[in-house]
Amino acid sequence: MKNQFLLIILFLAIFSYAQENLPYQKPSKEILELADIDVAPIVQIDSKGENMVLIYRNQYKSIAELSETELRLAGLRINPVTNIGSRTTFYTNLKVKKTRDIDAKQVTNLPENPRLSDFTWSPDESMIACLNTTETGVEVWILNVSEGNATKITTANMNANMGSTINWFKDNKHLLIKTLPADRKPLINTITAVPNGPTISVSDGAKAQNRTYQDLLKTPNDEFNFEQLASSEIKKVSIAGEIADFLPTDMYEDISFSPDGYYVMITKIKRPFSYLVTYARFPSESNIYDSNAKLIQMVNQVPIDEVRPTGFMATRTGKRNMSWRGDKPATLVWVEALDNGDPEVKVEFRDAVYQLNTPFDGKPRMILKTQQRFAGIQWGNDNIAIANDRWWNTRNTKTYLFNPSDINSKTKVISDRSYQDIYSDPGNFVVSKNEFGIKTLDIQDNKLFLMGDGFSKKGQFPFVDEYDVKTNKKKRLYESEFTDKLESLISAIDMKEGEILVEIQSQTAYPNYYIRNLKKKSITAITAFQNPFKSLENVNKRVISYKRDDGLDLEGTLYLPLNYEEGKKYPMILWAYPREFKNKASASQSTANPNKFVYPYSGSPIYWITKGYVVLDDAAFPIVGEGSNEPNDKFRTQLVGNAKAAIDAVDNLGFIDRNRVAVGGHSYGAFMTANLLSHSNLFAAGIARSGAYNRTLTPFGFQSEERSYWEAPNVYYDMSPFMHADKMKTPLLLIHGVADNNSGTYPLQSERYFNALKGLGATVRLVMLPKESHGYAAKESILHMLWEQDQWLEKYVKNKKTINLNTNTIRN
Repeated sequence: MKNQFLLIILFLAIFSYAQENLPYQKPSKEILELADIDVAPIVQIDSKGENMVLIYRNQYKSIAELSETELRLAGLRINPVTNIGSRTTFYTNLKVKKTRDIDAKQVTNLPENPRLSDFTWSPDESMIACLNTTETGVEVWILNVSEGNATKITTANMNANMGSTINWFKDNKHLLIKTLPADRKPLINTITAVPNGPTISVSDGAKAQNRTYQDLLKTPNDEFNFEQLASSEIKKVSIAGEIADFLPTDMYEDISFSPDGYYVMITKIKRPFSYLVTYARFPSESNIYDSNAKLIQMVNQVPIDEVRPTGFMATRTGKRNMSWRGDKPATLVWVEALDNGDPEVKVEFRDAVYQLNTPFDGKPRMILKTQQRFAGIQWGNDNIAIANDRWWNTRNTKTYLFNPSDINSKTKVISDRSYQDIYSDPGNFVVSKNEFGIKTLDIQDNKLFLMGDGFSKKGQFPFVDEYDVKTNKKKRLYESEFTDKLESLISAIDMKEGEILVEIQSQTAYPNYYIRNLKKKSITAITAFQNPFKSLENVNKRVISYKRDDGLDLEGTLYLPLNYEEGKKYPMILWAYPREFKNKASASQSTANPNKFVYPYSGSPIYWITKGYVVLDDAAFPIVGEGSNEPNDKFRTQLVGNAKAAIDAVDNLGFIDRNRVAVGGHSYGAFMTANLLSHSNLFAAGIARSGAYNRTLTPFGFQSEERSYWEAPNVYYDMSPFMHADKMKTPLLLIHGVADNNSGTYPLQSERYFNALKGLGATVRLVMLPKESHGYAAKESILHMLWEQDQWLEKYVKNKKTINLNTNTIRN
């Protein structure tokens, strides 16, 4: 009896700890040669279109970089050794050239082993300031664009942990920078520190319904460390490296010069800190100084922002969005809620915009009221400005043409539309630099210009329109005529001359930049980046359209295997991400373009066309709720309907064995995947990366659901795959970053879901990627992820025995 008991214990021990001690793996050669490539540089062009800077980076970080010391405090992730964000993307090389020259020249005198970031043009665009992160700290470097050389102007004592670090004076000779305080105290090791007492949180009865933020402060020791890391001294430094004091130690966040450069607004964080929200909602104070650091006026004080009314359109009371008016030398503007920030309050106008002139101690003047929540202003001149508002519940946005000098003049609503209705999108107003070097509306003889993406029923044809502010009429100046390429309109260079910057690509032609002259009807190439994915040059790609059972039009981008043979049935991977809509008309609009370059990014399913799979990428998965119905009220039914329609469409083309179809997605796409496997018999296997599976763990809303758990408990229950783990009969690969910082998708979601599935006997594998956040960054992690996916698909999809699936599509 004793021996039998020991055998039982041994058996339980073996099957309770089924972990694999597996080092990082690499995918097969076909996938690896696409995943491990050198990426083209980022391109920055000055506003005149004369000079170009090419900024190079490694495609991935290394796991060693991700393993550097990291503190997670108040929504920030900081390397306390170097004092810059621990997840910062660093760039490794710079080249410069005249836009119309063929070859770029290497920038000389760069730091050894560059780790560059935070590129900031000087006001006259002759120089770029940037940060370089060394092993011990952060330096400021200056690039002389025309000469093509770089110079270090500070030691490695910058504080780049929070807010803006580099700010140019208007003289193009000096910068305001944030440095480490001379009196910074040593940080507390929160792991070994002996606590002084318990951590206590209280509620005074006011509702504080906040999202499930991560990386929050949790203890007094966290508060101490945050204050040390957020504190800086502000210095004035010349491009020759001469440093002078400007402001003493404080928790400075944002620094912003007035357009004329004479004043600077500086915002600092204040106590008390919060354990419920990130630092962006801590108390703050904004002060105006002159360029010699003399305090002119305190212009805003914001209390701690933990408690707001409920709803996505809720906001705080008081001054918010404080900034400089771009077409005036030194005029402050801000917004205040007229409904106490409460979307449930019925009012004619939700927000008001105020302005205050120098010396900032007079009475503010209201210049605009918006019917919905304020969403931004583009300044023009004394008589012309454009504003936008937005309302989540109706998906409506309005565009206003108004006279900022006369509140009594009639404000025109020149656009009133659903922002989900992409076919009616009028485009974005063109801006150009004004006398202060600030980008404002490009106005010529009372005419403005609009650039749009040009989506329509017939396809995508980007356009440039001229808009007459007097007559409210438009005139089309240009519309792309490409049917075999995709042209994207990037920005205007000179509208008087008709010059605009565009990007052109095709399925096999890598995106490159051109200067198009609308008046001369000419086009000039200014880059010549080559296609790094040669093995995909003969890819068979098409956009397919099909209908859901309820008649809703859907689409997806279909790729056939590189070795495709007519008449042969292949396994398929369906990759998607659900999106919510308030009406079927918007949900059915087409945004896919068959001419987009085939770029297998790190999380893409496209790699598997090299392995004999059909891939349906970016399949439309709309979730529609019209009228008083919210989209999520019928989430599961629509989800399964989308999947069935996609599989039927490709099956009807004769390409696939519908018994060997996999589904996958990242984040909300992972949530989709788990739901589809729980509530349908459509798939042979699934891949779910960095998802959330139990919605009761995000009780005050998630994704596009603004109702709380207590308002819609059935929705939270029905939509949670965790609650239906007993229905999972399909092999599921779960992948998650151990350091996921995304709201709601903390690693516990995958761990608990895996435990539930394993306990109920499902076929499931959980891969936790060390050090990785919501999006994966390390080369080792990404290659291993691709290996895991490849192994899973080979075993459970490609080599799955062909059997007839249950004829019942939906499992309740």
